[in-house]
Amino acid sequence: MKVAIVLFPGTNCEQDTKYAFELLGCETEIVWHKQNKISADLVVLPGGFSYGDYLRTAAIAKFSPIMKAVLEHAKNGGYVLGICNGFQMLLELSLLDGAMRRNESMNFISKYHKLKVISNKNKFLSNCNESEILNIPVAHGEGNYFTDQDTLKKLYDNEQVLLKYCDDYGNEINPNGSIDFIAGICDKNKKIFGLMPHPERACDLILGSNDGLKMLKGLVC
Repeated sequence: MKVAIVLFPGTNCEQDTKYAFELLGCETEIVWHKQNKISADLVVLPGGFSYGDYLRTAAIAKFSPIMKAVLEHAKNGGYVLGICNGFQMLLELSLLDGAMRRNESMNFISKYHKLKVISNKNKFLSNCNESEILNIPVAHGEGNYFTDQDTLKKLYDNEQVLLKYCDDYGNEINPNGSIDFIAGICDKNKKIFGLMPHPERACDLILGSNDGLKMLKGLVC
């Protein structure tokens, strides 16, 4: 499987993402944001601070030349994964529903956090069980996901809510104010995935968890 990882000025997780997918046997390529073509099975928009998060997160990145290729890839039914800043890009591009706000505490959060699998009826989380608890790092200042009630109902009706923040026992807790504790969603066709936590940073037990590798493996198998 070929994975294209898009690099923007300010991206800082491209090498972690490359390493994680290479552990899974994928052919990877880091693609500079000024390119206008992508040839891959999966496109990953990785984490970081594209363009320094000026204006608001991902507000400038969505105008990069590569985004036309990302939109075309998505239009043709290709898989897209947005992690942290990449999730914010998918929201800015309207490839996923909703918007991102500053953390409720107004502080940057960086720590391991437990996640509960809400739906595994998708390729991304196909290796996980429903209600399974995963241990994945978070690192964001604007991870407060929000959408209106009608859209929220639609997300639940279509099983597009994938992950929620929780404690060790699966009780939902909220580190950033995200509506309904949501940590990750997908589109209605279950081809485009966005999440704030960083599975690429949890791909080896020496890092504290390899749950992230289990998640990413679903996309390549």
